Amino acid sequence: MESYTILKKCGRVPVLANIPHSSTFIPEEIRRSFLISDGQLERELLLLTDRFVDELFSEVYEMGGVLVKYNYSRMVVDPERFENDEDEEMAKKGMGAIYTRTSAGRTLRASPDRKEREELLERFYRPYHRAMEQEVEELLGEFGRCLILDCHSFPSVPLPFEPDQDPERPGICLGTDAFHTPAVLGGATAEEYFKNRGLRVALNKPYAGTYVPLRYLGKDSRVFSMMIELNRNLYMDEKTSQKPSSFQSMRKVVGGFVHSTWIPTLVF
Repeated sequence: MESYTILKKCGRVPVLANIPHSSTFIPEEIRRSFLISDGQLERELLLLTDRFVDELFSEVYEMGGVLVKYNYSRMVVDPERFENDEDEEMAKKGMGAIYTRTSAGRTLRASPDRKEREELLERFYRPYHRAMEQEVEELLGEFGRCLILDCHSFPSVPLPFEPDQDPERPGICLGTDAFHTPAVLGGATAEEYFKNRGLRVALNKPYAGTYVPLRYLGKDSRVFSMMIELNRNLYMDEKTSQKPSSFQSMRKVVGGFVHSTWIPTLVF
């Protein structure tokens, strides 16, 4: 199975939704390398997976943008971490590109040797990044610009490994980059949209930054990006991972954000 799925159609617009953490799928051979019980694994997947984010941001595809979804759990290999542990802050907690610790700091699996690490990265990590770079390249060639929406969710209660332990969490976290997030998107425009719908919004809290493929990071000002993090208590039961009645309402809010934000961003 490919490490990613790409959804796109005719009538295109230069918007790309990056969805790296919504899958729970773990191949059996990877599961055998884990040192936790099935019950512990289910609990970890409940805590770490951005469930249903691909559905919440499906309007990007419907409006003619590109949706790229990682097909494996982040516990297999996390495509949003830097490949080299030396560059990745979370590697100090055993949660770099290849997790060796759980969210509570328990041993998840033995640290892979150099050969095993290379095989994991080549199979699960690099194809996803090559696909993202290719999609951005195509949009730049067609439109001369591209907006990446880095799509995530977060638990309503901080997990032990998270740097920000403030229990007062917003409904929406918007992550920005000084080079790649234009003021019209990262400033009042996006915040105002969600606040007008009764949601508490924070900028770069509890998470900061946004995804840009390394080929373009800090180099190409035609590539815009913003991270959108949704508090899971807005759209799911965090204890059961079931969808409550509020799910469709939140999907409409996110869809409205997609439509209201990308136009001024790309024509300014």
